[in-house]
Amino acid sequence: MGVAWALPFAGMLLSIALGPVLFPHLWELHYGKFAAFWSVLVVVPLVLFRGFEPALGTLLHTALLDYIPFIILLFALFTIAGGILVIGNLDGTPATNTILLAIGTVLASFVGTTGASIIMIRPVLRANDDRRYNVHVVVFFIFLVSNIGGSLTPLGDPPLFLGFLRGVDFFWTTTHLLPATTFAVIVLLALFYALDSYFIRKEKDYPPLRDPTPDSRIRLWGKINLLLLGGVILAILMSASWKPGVSFEIHGVHAQLQNVLRDIALLILAGLSLVLTPGPVRAGNEFSWGPIKEVAKLFAGIFICIIPVLAMLQAGRDGAFAALVALVSSADGSPNITAYFWLTGALSSFLDNAPTYLVFFELAGGDPKALMTTGALTLAAISAGAVFMGANSYIGNAPNFMVYAIAKDRKVRMPSFFGYMLWSGAVLIPLFMVMTALFFR
Repeated sequence: MGVAWALPFAGMLLSIALGPVLFPHLWELHYGKFAAFWSVLVVVPLVLFRGFEPALGTLLHTALLDYIPFIILLFALFTIAGGILVIGNLDGTPATNTILLAIGTVLASFVGTTGASIIMIRPVLRANDDRRYNVHVVVFFIFLVSNIGGSLTPLGDPPLFLGFLRGVDFFWTTTHLLPATTFAVIVLLALFYALDSYFIRKEKDYPPLRDPTPDSRIRLWGKINLLLLGGVILAILMSASWKPGVSFEIHGVHAQLQNVLRDIALLILAGLSLVLTPGPVRAGNEFSWGPIKEVAKLFAGIFICIIPVLAMLQAGRDGAFAALVALVSSADGSPNITAYFWLTGALSSFLDNAPTYLVFFELAGGDPKALMTTGALTLAAISAGAVFMGANSYIGNAPNFMVYAIAKDRKVRMPSFFGYMLWSGAVLIPLFMVMTALFFR
């Protein structure tokens, strides 16, 4: 395979990165057609050069073992988290804001960064709607809740669940990323507290603003969904620990029984959430199916377009991506941990971090058992780069732009695309440089 096979994948990622920014209205109406266009540019040559039967087998393998389980998990988390509503209001002091960010950060590894962002952004905005300076609150929310907080389990962020589907143990990221994540979270929360304290002192020089949402007791609606989230975790742990050795063959693709049962259980849990959650709860979260529809269509395109890319990466130094292999390898052939962290992170900053993770996972050999043991530092660097550096721009991770849109709708004067990058460049890049010296060398 030549590099030309990778062009649809590059086109797909660039469309996702630039479409919402350059032509938002056109993108909103036709993103599915963009995904279909790039997919056709892979499927047609695949059939012509490989034959119909091999091409069908490859597509079914991708659909049954990667795409469908991936979308089912996202659908379940999105549906269940959308049924949890926090009402009431707190006073947005530095201490309160820091605690809210800490709660959201922890929550992200259990309900996903998107779920945690849906649950926590409105309470955070209400707490600070009488603050003259509140932009930094949302910026740090994106850093912590929408990105870094999702680094400790496969539930937290899509790249890590793709790793789980490829054979990475459920708790591997918990044990191997905990030190780096804890360090990043403590530094960012401490910096946020200091910055918020500075701004709240500065606000005393101005007349106080009217609070549109006076303080009131915090209440949680949709508590049944907490139990359903526990069911999601149990279903995934079951598929990771129970290996009955039974599989179903579909056109040469073997679907393991435990994985089929996991996906069925996740769909049942999502269905129960829809039935058991009162309508006003979802209305309070402004819940809609638009985001998950977009994710499903775009990731269908991504998973198809990445097929030839992964095949070329598996060829290593003998393949079309020999130059990329050289970039992440030291002179003696050993993996360059720093390069893995920064290259994965750089691409994850502007392209979708899930396929970026897959690219570097395959580049590192693609063997989960080897990567979890002798290559543990390499896998940790790839995982951290994909999850942490998704916070570098509005388009690095799906919740970023969602939080931006919600905050802007609530009259927060959010920074522009490049203005946000000034924040991330000033706060996150120095942090990641320190973390490189401490964890990824």
